[in-house]
Amino acid sequence: MRIRSDEPHEETRSPDLFVAMRRREFLGGVASVAAGIVVSGCASSASPDGGAAVQGKPQEKPMTVYVGGYTTKERNGRGEGITVYRMDPATGDLTQIQLLTGIVNPSWLTLDRQQRALYSAHGDGTEATAYGIDAGTGQVKVLNRQPTNGKNGVRLGIDASGRFIVCANYASGTVALLGIEKDGSLGAPRDLATLNGKPGPHRTEQASSHPHDVVVDPRGRFVLVPDKGLDAVFVFSVDVAAGKLVPADPPSVATRPGAGPRHAGFHPTKPYAYVINELDSTITTYRFDPDRGTLSPLQVITTMPSSFTGNNSTAEIAVAPSGRFVYGSNRGHDSVAIFSVDETTGVLASVGWEPTQGKTPRFIGLDPSGTFLYAANQDSDTIVVFRVDGATGRLKATGRVVAVGSPSTMVFRQSAGS
Repeated sequence: MRIRSDEPHEETRSPDLFVAMRRREFLGGVASVAAGIVVSGCASSASPDGGAAVQGKPQEKPMTVYVGGYTTKERNGRGEGITVYRMDPATGDLTQIQLLTGIVNPSWLTLDRQQRALYSAHGDGTEATAYGIDAGTGQVKVLNRQPTNGKNGVRLGIDASGRFIVCANYASGTVALLGIEKDGSLGAPRDLATLNGKPGPHRTEQASSHPHDVVVDPRGRFVLVPDKGLDAVFVFSVDVAAGKLVPADPPSVATRPGAGPRHAGFHPTKPYAYVINELDSTITTYRFDPDRGTLSPLQVITTMPSSFTGNNSTAEIAVAPSGRFVYGSNRGHDSVAIFSVDETTGVLASVGWEPTQGKTPRFIGLDPSGTFLYAANQDSDTIVVFRVDGATGRLKATGRVVAVGSPSTMVFRQSAGS
């Protein structure tokens, strides 16, 4: 089976583009950082106001939703910048309230832990951008930009202290650490870690290190960085006092050769992590040690139905806020793979597949209540809204489709006055 990928090879990118754990201890740690976890498709879907999200319980408070994507010809981008929407908590529908133009390839977005600022990485770029959020309207404006000391920043994550942002530089094989200032703007780069290892067997997609995600564990102690090129998942902690990235011991765990680990998500309350593998269309379940940061593989399961014989690569993973379900997106099959989670072992069982009603679902994400799943179809310029069955995890299209150019990322923020 040939593997398709929407990541351009490094040499073809334009240099001129802009820029035993104890359950009680674990649950206590989760509660201490839950307020800082925001739905981004690969992080666990905790309620952004710090309350426990309940799977299938409608979002009672209005949300502001930020959507980014690709804008450049080199990426076949048809987006115009960052689009801001108001989410109807009853229907999941999105109503546009702002379009911030002049932003090149805002391909990944994340919020700070106080939800006062928005940050973007830029596909093929060399910088990250900070945006101030109007507390009343939810609209955004540019605060500043800072270099990431690498190329093609694909993901951003906020450390537990809220003082640092971590960026995965896909093309450069590095992980950058930048400061966050008191006003939410970005400070200068503080550290840069180079990822080392043996490249995987895929001749074009694994020629070198390609870190593709940054995910902070529920207790806020460790950061997972899946490396598609090296077939490894790296683990770091952030030394806040020194402003340094500190490798865990061991610094990484190997995946199957040719798997191409892409994105990760944590179970919200139990010691499990899930990594979706782009190149072989699988998900690996790991037991996660929250004290040491180690990952122990438990299971590998396919994201594909056995009857599908075409080409496919996976993209996004989303863990339900209840921890009962995991979702993964298939590009080629153009579907969301649905899995149930065994409460005792953490391993996954296939529930089924739901077509995304579009082409190339690069991103899928759940709203903080887990009531709606959004599939961002990059190559058909749509976001399709699905309602989640809280009992089975299955998806049902609501009939609501949002037109937006080349979408690749969404984040949800609690609206003011709610």
